[in-house]
Amino acid sequence: MFKEIGKNQYLGENIKGSWRNTMRFVIQVVSEADVKVDGEIKGKIGKGYMVLIGVGKEDNKEMCDKMVEKMLKLRIFQDENGKTNLSLKDVEGELLLISQFTLYADCKGQNRPSFMKAGAPDVANELYEYIIDKCRESVKVVERGVFGADMKVSLVNDGPFTIILDSNELFSK
Repeated sequence: MFKEIGKNQYLGENIKGSWRNTMRFVIQVVSEADVKVDGEIKGKIGKGYMVLIGVGKEDNKEMCDKMVEKMLKLRIFQDENGKTNLSLKDVEGELLLISQFTLYADCKGQNRPSFMKAGAPDVANELYEYIIDKCRESVKVVERGVFGADMKVSLVNDGPFTIILDSNELFSK
């Protein structure tokens, strides 16, 4: 069962009957990162987050707002005592945002992944652009990949420290 929330935007009903979304961010703390398309650098950052963004079929701008807010408030940088206690803003960190539909790979019962839960490209691109714009409201340096392109992403994962934010786990009732 689906509930229409806007033109071509739906929320899916889970088994318990509550409405849910399924946006995913894979956040990697980096000392540097860049993304290239056809050998040309399209985005490059120093200290900050390289974020892979997966938009699902059921996602919308309200979920983007919640995910961006959560990501920006995370305190996962080390303070002067070596404790993860500082946010991206606290360290004047930068963002590299990469769209990645493969975060919705379903490998259950098969060897070739299905991507049926990934958002339609037009809606996913619209929400990706929206996320970029929201981040630019709060972060000085926001770089990006090219939606739908064959990208080569390079990074130095600091720690390593990687966090997966899944809206269904964070915000489901």
